[in-house]
Amino acid sequence: MATSWKRTWSTAAAVTGALLVVAAVPGRSPEAVAAPSAPLPEAALTLLVGRAVEEGGEAGSAWCPVRTFRAEACGTWRERRVVATARGAGSLLRDPVAGRGETLPTDPGAPLEIALADERSGRLTDISVRDGHGRHLAGALGPEGTRWHNTEPLRAGEDYTVRVDAQDGAGTPVGVTMAFRTARPDGHANGPGGGGAGAPDDGKPGGAGPDGGRGAGAGGAERDRLTVDFGPRPGTYGAGEIVTAELSHPVPADDPEARARLEGALQVTSEPRVEGAWHWVDDSTLHFRPRTYWPAHTVVRVRSGLDGVRIGDHGYGGPSEPLQFTVGDRIEAVTDSAAHEMTVRRNGRVIRTIPVTTGKAGFLTRSGVKVILGKEYKVRMRGDTVGIKKGTKEFYDLPVFYATRVTWSGEYVHAAPWSVDAQGEENVSHGCTGMSTRDAAWFFETVREGDIVEVVNSGGARMAAFDNGFGDWNVDWRTWLSGSALATTTAAAGAEDSGPATPLAASRLRPTT
Repeated sequence: MATSWKRTWSTAAAVTGALLVVAAVPGRSPEAVAAPSAPLPEAALTLLVGRAVEEGGEAGSAWCPVRTFRAEACGTWRERRVVATARGAGSLLRDPVAGRGETLPTDPGAPLEIALADERSGRLTDISVRDGHGRHLAGALGPEGTRWHNTEPLRAGEDYTVRVDAQDGAGTPVGVTMAFRTARPDGHANGPGGGGAGAPDDGKPGGAGPDGGRGAGAGGAERDRLTVDFGPRPGTYGAGEIVTAELSHPVPADDPEARARLEGALQVTSEPRVEGAWHWVDDSTLHFRPRTYWPAHTVVRVRSGLDGVRIGDHGYGGPSEPLQFTVGDRIEAVTDSAAHEMTVRRNGRVIRTIPVTTGKAGFLTRSGVKVILGKEYKVRMRGDTVGIKKGTKEFYDLPVFYATRVTWSGEYVHAAPWSVDAQGEENVSHGCTGMSTRDAAWFFETVREGDIVEVVNSGGARMAAFDNGFGDWNVDWRTWLSGSALATTTAAAGAEDSGPATPLAASRLRPTT
């Protein structure tokens, strides 16, 4: 079920009694707050800061469409008028609709919209929204520079600082800084005993109930928050490594808005920058990969921005451990089954050519790109584990050394001393890629998890994308993007402030001159 923007503002601090706290931009001289009837300074712009409110426990209407940014134009939509001045101080003007001291409860999924009161009076140049942890809130500026809105949801229980830079009609820079707080994710309203934005933040999952105890369901809400387990483990991996995200609770495909909100909060950054995207494997699993293999020596960072974010009807996100890993040299091993030969490259240069044997008729080796899943010095291989009956001529039960796994079902690159005479000449295996013990030992020591193993001209079935290892690279880019709830190409940036690998990458708008 889609969730509309039905939100509100709360008090920024209990001592202010105001919906917005307006202050001077740091490092600039403060200016006295003007009375509602006072004339505007010579260089100034009046801004509209909008939100939707909940009245009597009922949510407001949907987000106002473009060009209808006016109080009462969209049901319970509200606005505040704020003056941005040349010295960076701000004046909070009286809202003729919302009463003074209004402290309606905030839903942290609220839209935040900032616009010019008069679209001909100037333009917005930079909007920076940070939470109390220093994280930027992504947003988008309209093409004419007259309005801005957030493109990722606010987090529950957070203090936000909004810095607005603009230019008046003469090109004079003006600015203002505002602050507000969102309600906590336990469903309590703001105000006395509510545990919301207007109450002290004691770090507990709810305010006091009527009987002096904690609000009903608060502890359960904390336990039921959706979290993410990222993979792989920290370490160094090959250029084909896939980033995985396992959700603690499923988000079904029939709720695309919730999926998009969740996906947009899973942020991947890399040094150097790459193009990449998430793909939903199932209701509880996402994979992230670049458009092409990771460049050698890339540093990849993955984090969740879900903590405190409302995910439609699926509750709130909780805290998740971030991940960082490094990509080593780019190792690619390409086996041509028709030529009975494997070519191994490091960073594009051939470092070894190995005679091999692959799957014979009836046991053809899977074609396509696979990713090394692990290495096992010794493995016992039995035919009955892959459907070959004991007692038949094809049955085998062998100790195998230097086994490098490429599928969960048991396909390996390994030492096969019993087939040395066939290696480089014909395909005699039951599906694995066999080579001499010397070559297998070298391969075993050279590769790592995440390195690329590709098989061509085998005549075998194509490697499955998801159900037997990492066959993700066999999915063409257009199809990969179709598995994203955000349905767009993404870019992993070189640093946190450069933006996440989602369409919400523009977390800041740089000022223009």
